[in-house]
Amino acid sequence: MLMSQQQKILLVDDEEQVVEHLANILRRADYTVISTTKGKEALDLAMRQKPNLIILDIVLPDMDGSDVATTLADDPMTATIPVLFLTGVLKKEEECFVKKTGKHYVIAKPVTAPELLKMVNRILPA
Repeated sequence: MLMSQQQKILLVDDEEQVVEHLANILRRADYTVISTTKGKEALDLAMRQKPNLIILDIVLPDMDGSDVATTLADDPMTATIPVLFLTGVLKKEEECFVKKTGKHYVIAKPVTAPELLKMVNRILPA
């Protein structure tokens, strides 16, 4: 049994097509995927589902992705969950946030399946 079958990833992006595409890539690699297009729902899912990794878009309709990550980092129940920012636009504030926390990662859109899986495997080693 592969270790990745037990790994749960929360995927958060405002574009449904991106969510579906990335979820398919991750499921084919035997990850369990839960997803949402909203930041507030992501916070709720992270608390209830306790994912091993959160792939988080910066631009969300209801709250900024860096605000989601900050809220997660401030809560002892979710503070240890690594965050992989997936974004087409990285503002200076997000770049500073990623460098400051030291536990978050960034990957640019569009991302290929091999690039995504390489980064996920780096964060969640088997």
